[in-house]
Amino acid sequence: MANDENRQTPANAIGDGMSRPKVIVIGGGPAGMMAAGRAAECGAESVLLEKGPKPGRKLRICGKGRGNVTNTADMQAFVEAFSPNGKFLYGAFSRFFRDDLLDLLLSYAVETKIERGGRIFPTSDKAADIVAALERWMSSVGVQVRTGFTAKSIAVDSGKAVGVAVHGGTMNADAVVIATGGASYPTTGSTGDGYDMARQAGHTIITPEPALSAMVVAEEWARDLQGLSLRNVKASLVVDQLGTKPIASEFGEMIFTHFGISGPIVLTLSRIARTYLASGSVVVSIDLKPALSEEQLHARFIREFVQTTHFGNYLRGLLPRSLVDVFAYLAGIDSTQPVNTITTRQRQRIVSLLKNIALTATGLRPLEEAIVTAGGVPTREIDSKTMMSTIVDDLYFAGEVIDIDAQTGGFNLQAAFSTGYVAGESAALTSHSF
Repeated sequence: MANDENRQTPANAIGDGMSRPKVIVIGGGPAGMMAAGRAAECGAESVLLEKGPKPGRKLRICGKGRGNVTNTADMQAFVEAFSPNGKFLYGAFSRFFRDDLLDLLLSYAVETKIERGGRIFPTSDKAADIVAALERWMSSVGVQVRTGFTAKSIAVDSGKAVGVAVHGGTMNADAVVIATGGASYPTTGSTGDGYDMARQAGHTIITPEPALSAMVVAEEWARDLQGLSLRNVKASLVVDQLGTKPIASEFGEMIFTHFGISGPIVLTLSRIARTYLASGSVVVSIDLKPALSEEQLHARFIREFVQTTHFGNYLRGLLPRSLVDVFAYLAGIDSTQPVNTITTRQRQRIVSLLKNIALTATGLRPLEEAIVTAGGVPTREIDSKTMMSTIVDDLYFAGEVIDIDAQTGGFNLQAAFSTGYVAGESAALTSHSF
């Protein structure tokens, strides 16, 4: 892995009196900023082109604005999180991984903390602090940041990237890094420009799709719960054609929306659900009491259903208030019924419902609303050791523009930083004859 010493002065960095290669990085997201900074550290004249008014716009809102920057998981777990394309990232993670990223942020006064699921956030809970640290780093190593520049295409000559076409002409370069992101959250600048540039340069593009996305559900009652957040619940994915056994489960937080369900565990399951939703609907089963078995719930209710309180009042001590009326409706029990009159059959329905509220997912929200984009430049068309195109020399890729996507928890941002680091270093050190 990298450390402060070899990050600043790599063994084959450009020495005094030698010509400096010019590296142009397209896209000012996490991958682009990392690539531009690393290229400059390696001695290149590094230029970062950002079409918006400032870099890091999408990064500023990640993790609900708190900045889930990486995860405590080990490298193997990271690779598995990106299945089926995770093996492509071994080289990048081996060169620049979590501790290297955290050291870099700490050197620019961003301390971090660990939360549930190994998620790592800045202690300040402000993603903007991460952006500010990266901007200070780029400034310190001499990156030229040019905002308001829209790249149109890659200038290619004799199978080599030699510059970037922009409004008014072509900016010459010895190497180009495409780090334009995916096609989600287009208001932050991720509008799929990199796919067009890669395609024009000769690459194939795997059709972009939402990778981490909220789910649309068929049940009307779910919309009545809009805004309700459930914590410490388990959501499971059941596909009819595969039987009744869940194919995946996640524990944590979810939220009801005006169209269905969202939240961390739903987003993670959506990555798997996407495949099956193409041919029909899937069922998302919500276990409201995952810490208790059905037997334990039965025993609890036998003890407590001797009260004369109404069922609705009893539920208020068991569930969030906004869920009470919907739960009573789904159980088919009048909320005014005294609990000491609840029958064995009714108790069975209550227990079953607590352990399995079934929602029919009919689709994912549009790509523009997805947290991460699946698809893009195929990994087979990129050298995993350098991030250079196998089709066009001196053209590099980094971040979400590549066909890599993972579950939530900081994995995707780490991949952006790691591939950006390798792309920037490779562009600076292998694109020029020293």
